Amino acid sequence: MDLNSASTVVLQVLTQATSQDTAVLKPAEEQLKQWETQPGFYSVLLNIFTNHTLDINVRWLAVLYFKNGIDRYWRRVAPHALSEEEKSTLRAGLITNFNEPINQIATQIAVLIAKVARLDCPRQWPELIPTLIESVKVQDDLRQHRALLTFYHVTKTLASKRLAADRKLFYDLASGIYSFACSLWNHHTDTFLQQVSSGNEAAVLSSLERTLLSLKVLRKLTVNGFVEPHKNMEVMGFLHGIFERLKQFLECSRSIGTDNICRDRLEKTIILFTKVLLDFLDQHPFSFTPLIQRSLEFSVSYVFTEVGEGVTFERFIVQCMNLIKMIVKNYAYKPSKNFEDSSPETLEAHKIKMAFFTYPTLTEICRRLVSHYFLLTEEELTMWEEDPEGFTVEETGGDSWKYSLRPCTEVLFIDIFHEYNQTLTPVLLEMMQTLQGPTNVEDMNALLIKDAVYNAVGLAAYELFDSVDFDQWFKNQLLPELQVIHNRYKPLRRRVIWLIGQWISVKFKSDLRPMLYEAICNLLQDQDLVVRIETATTLKLTVDDFEFRTDQFLPYLETMFTLLFQLLQQVTECDTKMHVLHVLSCVIERVNMQIRPYVGCLVQYLPLLWKQSEEHNMLRCAILTTLIHLVQGLGADSKNLYPFLLPVIQLSTDVSQPPHVYLLEDGLELWLVTLENSPCITPELLRIFQNMSPLLELSSESLRTCFKIINGYIFLSSTEFLQTYAVGLCQSFCELLNEITTEGQVQVLKVVENALKVNPVLSPQMFQPILPCVFRGIIEGERYPVVMSTYLGVMGRVLLQNTSFFSSLLNEMAHKFNQECYPR
Repeated sequence: MDLNSASTVVLQVLTQATSQDTAVLKPAEEQLKQWETQPGFYSVLLNIFTNHTLDINVRWLAVLYFKNGIDRYWRRVAPHALSEEEKSTLRAGLITNFNEPINQIATQIAVLIAKVARLDCPRQWPELIPTLIESVKVQDDLRQHRALLTFYHVTKTLASKRLAADRKLFYDLASGIYSFACSLWNHHTDTFLQQVSSGNEAAVLSSLERTLLSLKVLRKLTVNGFVEPHKNMEVMGFLHGIFERLKQFLECSRSIGTDNICRDRLEKTIILFTKVLLDFLDQHPFSFTPLIQRSLEFSVSYVFTEVGEGVTFERFIVQCMNLIKMIVKNYAYKPSKNFEDSSPETLEAHKIKMAFFTYPTLTEICRRLVSHYFLLTEEELTMWEEDPEGFTVEETGGDSWKYSLRPCTEVLFIDIFHEYNQTLTPVLLEMMQTLQGPTNVEDMNALLIKDAVYNAVGLAAYELFDSVDFDQWFKNQLLPELQVIHNRYKPLRRRVIWLIGQWISVKFKSDLRPMLYEAICNLLQDQDLVVRIETATTLKLTVDDFEFRTDQFLPYLETMFTLLFQLLQQVTECDTKMHVLHVLSCVIERVNMQIRPYVGCLVQYLPLLWKQSEEHNMLRCAILTTLIHLVQGLGADSKNLYPFLLPVIQLSTDVSQPPHVYLLEDGLELWLVTLENSPCITPELLRIFQNMSPLLELSSESLRTCFKIINGYIFLSSTEFLQTYAVGLCQSFCELLNEITTEGQVQVLKVVENALKVNPVLSPQMFQPILPCVFRGIIEGERYPVVMSTYLGVMGRVLLQNTSFFSSLLNEMAHKFNQECYPR
């Protein structure tokens, strides 16, 4: 492709490819696709996206095509690979000027340079790093920033390589440029700190941006660039200096507004400091040992004392708590039970931890966590009132502990309490003792303090097993609190029923369960929706418990099931409906057929809910789970559900329908239990077997369930089933036997054997194409005993139950092997 003549044509097609008119867009895309493998195409693209006078959208598209081309054609072994000559020209052109004025395009150029660096640096591109180092020294603000941006992306990409030879190259690179990276970061940091009081927001933002980028480079070099970083004085000097820099940046937050771009960048920089420490601790725990004391002192002072007031923010507190947690839980710092078996490094780290976590320090952390961080905030209480379902979803955020303050504080409390339970148990028991008896409903602060302490007692349930007589506490303290119906007492009603759920599997006498069931029935009628949802959660934990007794539960079953169904109808959020459905499923599963008199309302509601949840596949999964337990509970009576049940199975197991990605596993399970509980075959139940052939072609992890379903049809109505589907099934089996594992082959042959057992007359003819394969396996001596055993079982079944067919099969096989078959 001649550059001069092609540039105009490519530019025109790129312009067409940015059109919103599909009639113009599609042909342009096709033409660009054809040019991807043409020599010189990427040189034309380089000329286009580096020409700042052209339309931004066209330049953006040129960058994207260039970047995609690197992935496809830059490697030497790639089909239609770029020539070494063109690649050399492109590499030189990419780092000629760092003066891209558009931020988004500059980022894409930095990324594509990093992609090339991953493949070519340093062997084919030794000049890249020296060029970047020189470029970040220039005085021009734009060029300096773009070079620094590229420097970061290149460093990030090279640090991610994992092969030993690549790691060695990165270690050499890090050793060579670390001093420069440190001085660069210090320069930009000092510049920012000098300018922050000037009031020149543009200058402050510019220097802060450079500080952030240079710190990102240092993070990658520090964490990934050294095998034994504690032996490098510059690395350890940088890490020790982070704490002072953090203090400076936190103080800067006082003079920067709370709602502007500078504040956002400042907080990102502060968080990045903590990420350096967290990543370094994760990758080099023993090299981190000299930093343990300072890290704990810094984090505890800013999170648990007045030092942090006015300068900390939520994400920073979360990061500090994560740092404390990682130090407390780090296995590298935990000595063996026999201290003599522990390494000196482990013993040193453990000694530092023990010296820091004294009784006063642990007591203050525990009290501060409970009395400050566990308290429900004004924002949370407002959300409770305005969006109760949203509040419950926030409270059960799952794996969000790393990023959200409340779950993070709770996880930190659990870890510290577990590690130092002998010290902290008396502290928590003392807090419990001060809260005996009812609390004045007019004293909201006292209510929230009790809520927080109860939260701590629930989180530490396993550690408090020997220290709390929970049965007496339940009867004398908790149960009366559940009976306080005042609206302002609802945080405690909700917390107490949650607390009982935490202790139910730890320490709760079986004789007390009827009292608890009575309380649950009352709370499921509570005026507050959050209390009802939390009560449903505790009910699930109760029926899931090992000591659950159906006879104790049955007197309350009708009331609870009715109230749960009403709750299911009332809630509107998808997550909440899923949660209540899971509770209903657990109840149905535990009481099994005892549920039959009470499910009429649910059976009538589920079709409507299924229709409403068309866009919510996870909710449909919950409905499928509920249907599985319903069918098992109803037994043969589940036939009455077929008008709704069978179309649901049909959709869930149809691989041509997009929802099958989410619904298939539960759909197959529902299909299987439907067959197992069906009194007889119906035309509709037989018809959905049309979905099976594509499922067998998938050869997925669901094959085992598919084989069970096929067996279910054979046992339920072998003649009708085999007459309808045996030919296609046999063809699928023949294809499967050549593709699947030994275990899978055995499963296929077991299905055939079952068919022969149930229908000895019809089955041999239906599965005749498989039998020669089985016969050949026996003759040739199948090497796997379990497969040979199954082969012999199939053949033995044919011989015993259909001798005439067996004789004809022998003649057929004798003919194939050119042998004569002699009758006995």
